[in-house]
Amino acid sequence: MTMPETSETTVETVGGSAGAEVLRPHAEDAFADELAALAAADDRPRPARWRLSPWAVATYLLGGTLPDGTVITPKYVGPRRIIEVAVTTLATDRALLLLGVPGTAKTWVSEHLAAAVSGDSTLLVQGTAGTPEEAIRYGWNYAQLLAHGPSRGALVSSPVMRAMAEGMTARVEELTRIPADVQDSLITILSEKTLPVPELGQEIQAVRGFNVIATANDRDRGINDLSSALRRRFNTVVLPLPATAEAEVDIVSRRVDQIGRSLDLPGGLEGIAEIRRVVTVFRELRDGVTADGRTKLKSPSGTLSTAEAISVVTNGLALAAHFGDGVLRPGDVASGILGAVVRDPAADRVIWQEYVETVVRERDGWKDFYRACREVSA
Repeated sequence: MTMPETSETTVETVGGSAGAEVLRPHAEDAFADELAALAAADDRPRPARWRLSPWAVATYLLGGTLPDGTVITPKYVGPRRIIEVAVTTLATDRALLLLGVPGTAKTWVSEHLAAAVSGDSTLLVQGTAGTPEEAIRYGWNYAQLLAHGPSRGALVSSPVMRAMAEGMTARVEELTRIPADVQDSLITILSEKTLPVPELGQEIQAVRGFNVIATANDRDRGINDLSSALRRRFNTVVLPLPATAEAEVDIVSRRVDQIGRSLDLPGGLEGIAEIRRVVTVFRELRDGVTADGRTKLKSPSGTLSTAEAISVVTNGLALAAHFGDGVLRPGDVASGILGAVVRDPAADRVIWQEYVETVVRERDGWKDFYRACREVSA
């Protein structure tokens, strides 16, 4: 399917050569081969301006093997129905809200959905406490505005405005961190599919293919609850934490391997025992009970998410590569775990020390990990 010429973006490298290898390619670049293979094999109906059919988008996210033998790696490990509902939502005129606690891959899923649907995941509004209304609606080139007055040439399009004009998918990250009055600037866009520009006496009407994916969580501090009017404009899909330890180990292993290859670090699979140990510690402290259900635990103030486990293991691999023998060991992950668990120096440190002495110390095969934890906690 041919996309409009306006959807093609040329990225010019600033401060380096245009051919320099980027640290983190966008999803549509990192997985370009898989997306191309899916497009070639995809003979199912596609919504207007979609690069792939809904079936192919779901396959891209969940993984599979195409008839020609091409293996599509899973980008999301979890219930299939969640992705199917998310993709189906985008095929309607209803916006999608990915809701979940921190670390449940909301941003990751949002990026890959946009890449598969529109071939461009960069139409992004990053929500913060300081996000202005212009980031969602439009702004002005003040030099042009002062010289010539309000005009289309002086108008600076937001990512959402661009997505409306080009029939693409816009992303709004951390929607609940945006001030409530700025959030509500989305209401007209999502309900009427129109963005008024009263300064010009004009409006931007969304063309077919336009939609919005927003992410939000209701656990972090500093959130702004969505108004009921805005929440009604979204179909909400809740992304859960991994259901089992094995599923979480699989997620961490896959993501660490991807990050490690981009940073030229040793393969994460060689340290699978330590990955499993990090996941076990996080899950037990997060759930407030040991895996066997025998010992109740106090949970620290942090979320101890899967994303944080990925960070701990990646940092451990870097330690092993640069200051060890290249093999992930307990001493490489212990300090990272301590940093993730102890967010409140007073309360969390006590919780961590109790866990180390009552659980880690007594667990078979964990003596080396116990010694490493004692050493970094001293």
